[in-house]
Amino acid sequence: MSTEEEIKKMEDTGNCFACGQNNPIGLKLQFNIISNQFIAKTVVDRNYQSYGGVVHGGILTTMLDEAMGGYLFKTGEPAFTGKLEVRFRKPTPTDVPITVRGWVVSRKRNVVEMKSEIVLEDGTVSAEGSAKMVVMKTIGE
Repeated sequence: MSTEEEIKKMEDTGNCFACGQNNPIGLKLQFNIISNQFIAKTVVDRNYQSYGGVVHGGILTTMLDEAMGGYLFKTGEPAFTGKLEVRFRKPTPTDVPITVRGWVVSRKRNVVEMKSEIVLEDGTVSAEGSAKMVVMKTIGE
């Protein structure tokens, strides 16, 4: 399959687990680009917990990954995650407002280094992500 065919298959169906508004079991994150960051505010309910009142690490990882890859997709650069590292700084509680944000750190050819974080209401960073995203091709090229 060519890169162009792969990109065409990446059309937004609204069913993405992280940001799709049509996915009945998804997180339904709604991101906006603000000051060169991809930002979403959300409350994660107990359906996505690991142990009592704490968001599952896999869900947090998904949110961090989406803040990075979704940013590139939104700006016309469909990409896939080449490498992802996550650091959990402290438990992220369920049922409280949190902010997820991602941003570009650097670029080298088609590899974009990115960072992301999950921030609690008091400004504490509960989880951090870093990734090397591989841009497939700019849409419209």
